[in-house]
This record gives sequence, C-alpha cells and structure tokens, in this order.
Amino acid sequence: ALRELTPDDIQKISDTYHSWRNEGGNYQDQQGFCKSAKIDEIIKHDYILTPGRYVGIEDEEDDGIPFEDKMAELTAKLSEQFSKSNQLEEEIKKNLKSIGFEI
Repeated sequence: ALRELTPDDIQKISDTYHSWRNEGGNYQDQQGFCKSAKIDEIIKHDYILTPGRYVGIEDEEDDGIPFEDKMAELTAKLSEQFSKSNQLEEEIKKNLKSIGFEI
C-alpha cells in the first residue's frame, strides 16, 4: 500500500539522517524504522539491501486479548465482508445486465 508522508514523517526522516551523519544528534537504531548496518552484515546477506533484513518490524504492544479470540473476531468480520461483497457483485451484474452488458 502506498503511504503518503506527512510533514512530521519527513521531519523525522530528515532528523534521523542528520543524526546518523553526526550533525547535531545522537543516532540510535530504531526497530521498524532505521538501522545503520555494517558492511560485514551486508556482505553476509550477499549485498541485498532490502530494509526488512536489517530494520525489522516494530514490536507490538500486547493488548491482553488471546490470539484465538482475535482470530475468531477477525474471521467473523471477514465473513460478513465477503457476504456484503457477494451481494454487491450480484447487484453490479444485475445493473450491467439491465443496460445490455453481461459478465
């Protein structure tokens, strides 16, 4: 998915870059955002620079809801969305047929 950067996002990226370059900051790696990888680590990965290999993903806070409960709720919601999607598809087909086009 395409993400549009906000002015705050751009400022964070800029500040991190300047900090990394030692221009008025104290750079630190941030999981899920930035990492200063050493050449040995890059060589170990055959010079592949995909960020996920180095940066990782942010840790999620545990909301205390068991995985099984989350999945039950999410699959029920997905089932409702599939049902609505099927209804809309049938309505679109019906409307297209009424103007002389069939799928």
